[in-house]
Amino acid sequence: MLTLYHMPISPNSRRIWITLLEKGLEFELVEIKLNGEQFKPDFLAINPFHHIPALVDDGFNVVESLAILDYLEAKYPTPAMLPKDAKDLAIARMVQLVTVNELLPATTRFLPQLLGLPGGDPEKIKKAQQKIPTVLKFFENLLDDRPYFASHNLTLAEVVAGTVVTVLPSIGISLSDYPKLNAWHDRLIARPSWQATDTTPEAMETLKSVIIARNTR
Repeated sequence: MLTLYHMPISPNSRRIWITLLEKGLEFELVEIKLNGEQFKPDFLAINPFHHIPALVDDGFNVVESLAILDYLEAKYPTPAMLPKDAKDLAIARMVQLVTVNELLPATTRFLPQLLGLPGGDPEKIKKAQQKIPTVLKFFENLLDDRPYFASHNLTLAEVVAGTVVTVLPSIGISLSDYPKLNAWHDRLIARPSWQATDTTPEAMETLKSVIIARNTR
């Protein structure tokens, strides 16, 4: 049995959750509340770096979300979620890495705003506001007449980028200037896997309480 240790609101966790659903795998979800549970001995035995997500597959522990995705694709290859063509594979990988290295760090600058909390470094927010359109234009140019990045089928590019891009409208960043990306966004949020893993108000309140507790220590 596969077991995913996660936090529902985390895009890093959600990308694994969606992949498990899209591949039709049986799995157990174990929520790790980041109020100290990540430092408990049982979880540290799985991931000594105390980060989520972590995946356990028949006693084998896998950490780091991109490594988990590669593991799932290699061990459970049906349905295939990476293109075989060299150019298409490069596009999928670029989308994954640009999301992780560029888009996600910029988006997290808006986390206080998303949670209705005060704060946020104005200078860092300004830089993020400049970075995000660059990423969105890059993604827009990578999309062609196929419904997904470099594929007619959902890929791991979608599960990585799609757990961040779909948050942007909620922080006031419109996709209207990127018609192909906007249609791609709408395609994703209509999928059962996106709807099943969508952030609940309860998850938002849990994260909010964790952040407030950290800031008042």
